[in-house]
Parts: sequence; structure tokens; C-alpha cells
Amino acid sequence: MDLGIAGKRALVCASSKGLGLGCAEALAGAGVDLVMNARGAEALEESADRIRAEYGVDVQTVACDVTTPEGQAQVIEAAQGVDILVNNAGGPPPGMWMDWDREDFIKALDANMLTPIAFMKALMPGMMDKGWGRVVNITSQSVRAPIAVLGLSNSARTGLTGYVAGTSRQVAPYGVTINNLLPGIHATDRADSLDSGVAQQKGISIDEARAERAATIPARRYGTRQEFGAACAFLCSQHAGFIVGQNILLDGGATNLTM
Repeated sequence: MDLGIAGKRALVCASSKGLGLGCAEALAGAGVDLVMNARGAEALEESADRIRAEYGVDVQTVACDVTTPEGQAQVIEAAQGVDILVNNAGGPPPGMWMDWDREDFIKALDANMLTPIAFMKALMPGMMDKGWGRVVNITSQSVRAPIAVLGLSNSARTGLTGYVAGTSRQVAPYGVTINNLLPGIHATDRADSLDSGVAQQKGISIDEARAERAATIPARRYGTRQEFGAACAFLCSQHAGFIVGQNILLDGGATNLTM
């Protein structure tokens, strides 16, 4: 399928690895030029070089921490005029409800709610002026069904979901869509971290922890960054203009919901 976005330009946050990288690869495969961001310069440049070589698109990199005002300013300057924004950030650490203090919540809100909002506020006006734009926020299955040990993520990402619900309806008349992709467990560093924690807690190997988690997923496996990226690219395509303010689960059926 021709996604109809060749020649457009996208900012993909946290795109040196994991789900962000999957989105960057899929957009590049559709002919989209990229602004890629991550904190680690070495991994970012390695991924950018590979995408340039494989897809022949223009790739600009900005290595910084986007949860800081300075980092946000750097990325926003580099991304002026983009047609597509993919917001993404690693999740806060797991724990129990009594473990977190105010500062823990502030960090989670900065990373998983306030930073995506800052990028939308900065970049969507340009999309609205052109009469076309796509925003995809990578959130989590936990906004549909909370995960107890991920209370920081539950809170911050659900706040972003509420913001998107109202804002998406306000910008849709200008040809700009905002939607959220809700990943379940994918084969990423984040999954390795969570599985490692379970392995330590239970005194089992990480492979055993991974097998236990996979058994709870109806698809009986973890997702891949490639299939996640393909879903993101579709939401950014010319074919997705009538999808507005939706929360789309990519979790192998793990979230047990009727609707």
C-alpha cells in the first residue's frame, strides 16, 4: 500500500532503539525524511546512519534529554515545519504505590505527559497552517487497564490521553489528526528490564520470566518493533485522516476488554 507520505518530514522522539526506532524505520520506508531524537548520541547516530543507507531519506539527529527545557528547545528548533510528530519516551520505573513521592510523579509527568504536550503545542500550529498533519503518541496498554506496579506510568500516560481526547477534536477541522498507540509487551529493552525485575524477584532466569509473561498474551509472543512501526506509519498516512482521537491497542490481545 502506498501510504502517500513520501517527501514529508517527521519528528520521531526516543527513536534510537525500541518502538521509536520501529516507527522511524517504517516512516523512512514510506519515503519520509526524519528528525530523530534520543539521549544517547552514539546509539542515535548508529541508527540514523543505518536508516540513511537503507532507505535513502534525509535524517537529522538531535541528541538531548527532551524532559528538560533546553532539550525541548533544541528539538523544536530542528523540527520546525514537520508534517508528522511521533511522541515517545521510556516509561518510569516500576514499584508499589507507597514507593513514590512527589518528585517521582513530577519526573513521570515531565517525561510522559508534559513533554508530548509541549511538542504538540509547538509543532501543530505549522501543521494546521498547511492543512495537514499527523500526531501519534506512544502511550501504553495501561491507560485502558492499569498495571499495578506501573503506577507512575498509569498516571502520567492517562493524563496525556485525556489531553489528547479534547485537543484532537479541536485540531481535526484543520486536517491534523492526533491518535495514541497503546503497546503491550514488545521485544525491547523496556521488556528486558521488566523481565529482569521479575526474574530477580522470583529467583528464576530471564528466559523463564519471559516465557511466563508470553504465556499470558493470547498471541503467545511479544510484539516486534517492525509491526508496531507499521501501525504507526499507517496512522501517519493519507489513508488515516478519518481516525481522530483514538487509543489503539497493540498488545496481542493481552488487555481483556470487550470494547
